[in-house]
Amino acid sequence: MTDFQSVFGAAPEGVWAAPGRVNLIGEHTDYNDGFVLPVALPHSAVAAVRRRDDGLLRLYSAQGDGLVTELKAAELDPAAVTGWARYPAGVVWALREAGHPVGGLDVHIDSDVPTGAGLSSSAALECVLAAACNELYGLGLTPAELALTAQRAENDFVGVPCGVMDQMASMCCAEGGALFLDTRDLAQRQVPLDLAGAGLRLLVVDTRVKHDLGDGAYAGLRAGCERAAALLDLLALRDLPPAALDGALVQLPAELRPLVRHVVTENARVEQAVALLDAGDLAGLGPVLTAGHASLRDDYRVSCPETDLAVATAVAAGALGARMTGGGFGGSVLALVAAARLEQVAAAVLDAFAEAGHTTPRVFPAVPSAGARRLS
Repeated sequence: MTDFQSVFGAAPEGVWAAPGRVNLIGEHTDYNDGFVLPVALPHSAVAAVRRRDDGLLRLYSAQGDGLVTELKAAELDPAAVTGWARYPAGVVWALREAGHPVGGLDVHIDSDVPTGAGLSSSAALECVLAAACNELYGLGLTPAELALTAQRAENDFVGVPCGVMDQMASMCCAEGGALFLDTRDLAQRQVPLDLAGAGLRLLVVDTRVKHDLGDGAYAGLRAGCERAAALLDLLALRDLPPAALDGALVQLPAELRPLVRHVVTENARVEQAVALLDAGDLAGLGPVLTAGHASLRDDYRVSCPETDLAVATAVAAGALGARMTGGGFGGSVLALVAAARLEQVAAAVLDAFAEAGHTTPRVFPAVPSAGARRLS
């Protein structure tokens, strides 16, 4: 990679890629031991990497300020690293904390995953370096183990108490499929998602409303779910079956009831979506997506005016269904659209945002793509 050479003065040992993701259904279920159904995007973080023998970790981002962040691998401290470098540095820290012999590295990262859009740009940064370290240092870790390492980096180094969905999607998704993942035991199955064969497309609307899961709101939601599970004497909300939901809600404080209702019904929606895909009824996903958004908006309360407008406009313009995707508080919307109506729906959303005076959103189709891999 010529860019790597211009920054670091020599050729890299290899180049790896790890994608962002869009989640079909299963939002805020992963930290409740529940089910998720993500799809990897073609948008990826690409890392050219070379080992060093002096213990220095040198990080450069093509989207950054043109400076190289230089750290000592053996002295990584969460309090001393800021900005985007926290994510790759956190992976080196997590690997070393687990006893793996990871030393110095030169790392050049170039990512086209939109940041702050709920599309897991941070997981892509983490997973691409985890994949590179795994090969360069012969660690022999499985994709799931690498995902857990990347999750630990985000939880304990960056300080975001996220579940494991984003990292598992970035590591384990397959081209042309959705990843049906049980976040409790990491059991997974690739579910075929032949959108083109069904005459359908997934349209992503990046509202450009930036979200930061490290600002405390996400942590508060997770804490509320954990408190509810404890009050119900459950290991996690995943263990509450839909048939027992109404009886459980009356046992809880009023402020916790909407959180529990969302998690329980969202897990059921994931299972419904998988059954539809297995039956080849891709169009049937539409109402499931829209119901998921209503739950995120009304019960979990993590949508915003821009995501609500994008969902309502897309459905009114002919989308089969739409919902907010990602952690919320901004970010992106996913719409299931007949291929023949793609331009119509996209134009309607752009017009609605202009009329409302919102920032022009970024609109693009999502093609189910491959997870982390070596490019060269």
